[in-house]
Amino acid sequence: MKIALMDSGIGLLAATAAVRRVRPDADLVLSLDPDGMPWGPRTPEDLTRRALAVAEAAAAHGPDALIVGCNTATVHALTALRDLLEPGIPVIGTVPAIKPAAAGGTPFAIWATPATTGSPYQRGLIEDFAEGVPVTEVPCWGLAEAVEHADETAIDAAIAAAAALTPDDVTTVVLGCTHYEIVAERIRAAVQRPDRPPLVLHGSADAVAAQALRRIGAQPAPEAPADGTLTVLLSGREGPLPIEAAAYAEGRLLRAVTPAR
Repeated sequence: MKIALMDSGIGLLAATAAVRRVRPDADLVLSLDPDGMPWGPRTPEDLTRRALAVAEAAAAHGPDALIVGCNTATVHALTALRDLLEPGIPVIGTVPAIKPAAAGGTPFAIWATPATTGSPYQRGLIEDFAEGVPVTEVPCWGLAEAVEHADETAIDAAIAAAAALTPDDVTTVVLGCTHYEIVAERIRAAVQRPDRPPLVLHGSADAVAAQALRRIGAQPAPEAPADGTLTVLLSGREGPLPIEAAAYAEGRLLRAVTPAR
């Protein structure tokens, strides 16, 4: 089994680690775009062009499925990616977990990039799945960039700024950018109020890993031998996992259990 994941940078680490946990025997192909990141400020047309190039580089390695480990790329490029690769290679997008967050019926916040916050895409998801539930959209200025560069000071500042915009009655936070999932516990610590129930965080990594297996007709096998290989593509060129990945538990997991090619 071979599963590819794509993103401009290391935001795909959460989904990659989720795949590795449920299928440690799967070969993984990570297709990143250091030459073009960040994708967020790009026009939809330019982002789609770069996403297609990254996907084509991954597809050349013959994966059974491709996970788009980026919310922004899913918004703007998922249709084009599916037109390019399906039905030969199933393409799984990453959608903010608004539906399960709204199911609780209590106030929740959506932490997302400034470009996604207030976008027709996110507003549409809120209208479809959270009607009647109090929702606060929180723009997280600079957080994805800080996580990408493993800049501890900038991460703390961006999380604190977003936490200050999050209402005190919020019981749940949707992590609407894949980068945020790899600093989830830091977000929890910043938002948790001493007199409130434990904060619930909703990411997408486990869901997209499960959907990838479903699309290729495979079952989870966390007890399988940890002999899956790892191939990293950097704007189409094979290379090492970015050094910043080692700053996060997900990146260290990949280094610890993945055999050298």
